[in-house]
Amino acid sequence: MLLEIGNAKAMVRAHLGRKMMTKGANGKGGSSNPERLPSWLKVKIPTDEGDVRQVAKVLKRGSLHTVCTSARCPNIGDCWRCGTATFMILGTQCTRNCRFCAVSTHRTPPPPDPLEPSHIADAVSELGLKYVVITSVTRDDLPDGGAGHYAATVHAVKGASPSAMVELLIPDLAMEEEALKVVLSSGADVVGHNLETVRRLTPLVRDQRASYERSLAVLEWFAKAGVVTKTSLLLGLSESVSEVEEALRDARNVGVRHVAMGQYLRPSSKHYPVARYWTPEEFTHFGDVARQMGFDSVASAPLVRSSYRAEEFVGKISRNPR
Repeated sequence: MLLEIGNAKAMVRAHLGRKMMTKGANGKGGSSNPERLPSWLKVKIPTDEGDVRQVAKVLKRGSLHTVCTSARCPNIGDCWRCGTATFMILGTQCTRNCRFCAVSTHRTPPPPDPLEPSHIADAVSELGLKYVVITSVTRDDLPDGGAGHYAATVHAVKGASPSAMVELLIPDLAMEEEALKVVLSSGADVVGHNLETVRRLTPLVRDQRASYERSLAVLEWFAKAGVVTKTSLLLGLSESVSEVEEALRDARNVGVRHVAMGQYLRPSSKHYPVARYWTPEEFTHFGDVARQMGFDSVASAPLVRSSYRAEEFVGKISRNPR
């Protein structure tokens, strides 16, 4: 996840230094005051901007977008220093309006940039990336949901950097099998799709066109096709311990092999409120539970997001399966 333009310190302060205006009931454990950001969620601002500027220059040249700025990811500084890249394709406006997400929405976003796949391939080659994560906004306005654009991007990256592994984090594509087949044919090494939250909270937090069962169906479809699958959960939306464990079981039962869990951070006062800040120890517990269920890799900590250290948690295992 990398910064496109501007001063790194200023961007980190803008995204991470803002006051978290949250409200809502607080459960047992975790932080007792949802209006104050706990110490474990305070992120150190990076001071070495050399690598950041180098990567920013490459991304700006190709007019490329990243999920870290569009979704205000809390790992901006950490990922910039590590040179990790999570590209966001199909534009920066989503056709859905989930209550937890910072990405802007629009019913009819601009058409995809046909040169975007080649620009991403050039950036991957120039930066020497060995593991590439590609995600997108949801594009219900496109006939194939953007599946063809995903495939074109994977083909371009693999053509320019044959040894690079590619992980996709896709929307549900309305569970249209033809669109799923297009993504499958791309040759991506890992396909992820996020449950986002537990079953009970899905209709309250996600767009009405999304569903818990559909997300499980998408993951199961790819798992049955022999693809390595991955999902992620944001915690702190008022879910219970048993509900988190149920979501983990559901994901594992449909063949998901990798899971990431992190703390939900409210993007603005217009978004869904934070009900609870789970502690690092509680995240460790959830991680232990997931490992006991048989997931190949588990990333579980307050600042973890879908693509957090993907090469470390997913890439090495996928290259050397059990």
